Amino acid sequence: MNKPGFCIFINTVCEGTVPSVRDENDLPCVFEDRLEAEREIADELMTRLQEFMDGDRDFDEAITVEEYVVEVDILPDGSIIDADGNHFGSRRKPSGKDATN
Repeated sequence: MNKPGFCIFINTVCEGTVPSVRDENDLPCVFEDRLEAEREIADELMTRLQEFMDGDRDFDEAITVEEYVVEVDILPDGSIIDADGNHFGSRRKPSGKDATN
């Protein structure tokens, strides 16, 4: 049975709408609730603002927030499905003797 969760997404030119935060296995990071995901976006924004204050980032780039939170279903393998039925898993190619090209 699928579990509900929340992921951070971004709209891209090449790939369309995709999860923007991934874990060490390249799976979308899933947050237990919307607030936790929103806090992750806010934390990244504060980092960018500090980089601006330190002179390491342009102002417009620092204040622009393109990420947003999407409710998803989490599958047993750690991949997710959004409300439109789009499936997102690891983008890594399988390795080992069972891998196919």
